[in-house]
Amino acid sequence: MSMTFDLIVKGGTVVNQDGIGVTDVGVNGGRIAAIGDLSKASAGEVIDAKGLHVLPGVIDSQVHLREPGNEHKEDLETGGRAAVLGGVTAVFEMPNTSPATTTPDAILDKVRRAENRMQCDFAFYGGATVENTDLLPEIERTRGCCGIKVFMGSSTGTLLVATDKDVARLLKVINRRAAFHSEDEDRLIARKGEALAGKPETHPVWRDAQSAVQCTTRLLKLAREAGKRIHVLHITTADEIPLLAAAKDIATAETTPQHLTLAAPDCYERLGTYAQMNPPIRDAQHRAGIWAGVASGVIDVLGSDHAPHTREEKDKPYPNSPSGMPGVQTLVPVMLDHVNAGRLSLQRFVDLTSASPLRIFGIANKGRIAVGYDADFTIVDMKAKRTIRNDWIATKSAWTPFDGMDVTGWPVGTIIRGRRVMWEDEITGAAQGQAMRFIEAMPKV
Repeated sequence: MSMTFDLIVKGGTVVNQDGIGVTDVGVNGGRIAAIGDLSKASAGEVIDAKGLHVLPGVIDSQVHLREPGNEHKEDLETGGRAAVLGGVTAVFEMPNTSPATTTPDAILDKVRRAENRMQCDFAFYGGATVENTDLLPEIERTRGCCGIKVFMGSSTGTLLVATDKDVARLLKVINRRAAFHSEDEDRLIARKGEALAGKPETHPVWRDAQSAVQCTTRLLKLAREAGKRIHVLHITTADEIPLLAAAKDIATAETTPQHLTLAAPDCYERLGTYAQMNPPIRDAQHRAGIWAGVASGVIDVLGSDHAPHTREEKDKPYPNSPSGMPGVQTLVPVMLDHVNAGRLSLQRFVDLTSASPLRIFGIANKGRIAVGYDADFTIVDMKAKRTIRNDWIATKSAWTPFDGMDVTGWPVGTIIRGRRVMWEDEITGAAQGQAMRFIEAMPKV
């Protein structure tokens, strides 16, 4: 008796828990139903993936999509288009919108805005403030919430929880793993004079490595005292790697493609304020230290920290220029180029972008190519040679710091819950994005 599927992805080199090998994947009802030789099976749709690699859907666990409040920079629709054009199947969106996402109703408002309007699936962080601590457990349980985000150093937006007392208070009440922007606010204030007018190259002088190290040291101590799990976002220093290595029982960590690819002073000489982000791009020694953290497993996750601003805003003289750069669309090609250059394996890339987000955040039914999981695939051509160009970028900002970068490795297709959403740089259907589910936030039956 022959098997019938809604979709068969045929003959691709599948990267999953069983290793890397050529096989077929069958999909029914939006979920993976079979893995193996399906040559005698039939399907409503067959995708010929011969010569391509089929990866678990890439999850970008740090993006800023600016809606509500700053839709001139980006909105949920354009951000979702950029994601799937870059091979990203799901995103975690940050709370520093206007108004900030600091209540359960604000989370649900974003979910309503995003459903069937974003091309990719999605989840939203709730933002911690010194005033909403009592609400955090309810926010964590809200549909579509991936966790609580805490800014210990001021960045873009108004969210800030800077003191040990206030951080300890929120750690006491939360139940899920919280994510932290780790820069020491007192040191940033004290060193503000180091940010010299018209000189973006002084950004990492002002927001120096010690600002990050000092805050991460404080944060790890507070988390251990509270017995809570934390996730430290966008690691930028070599000095934080040994601190995090000593705290893997409570702490996971992220870095970004930007911090693995760009380095000071060259990036500031070449890009000016377009290289400005928080925490900053630092020198090659710190970049090498982060790569060592990737190789040793101390870095758990890759997030793009997609944070678009318009050219008009970025063209303001430093330090009046805003920090942040687009990244969700370029995460996959930039990192595949690093794979092809031998800096990490394809299996490690999968670990950083799907398996680890599943493990760290307790995502339900995503992050693996395994029977029963959502049929989310990032299909890539590891041999394709392309040049990243501004005119490919779908975000409203319409620029990328990687403009002109030649890469080897490119996302060919984005499959979400068994639907072909992007193929060969074209979006192929109406938006049907849905809120991701999390094991720790599921309603009790």
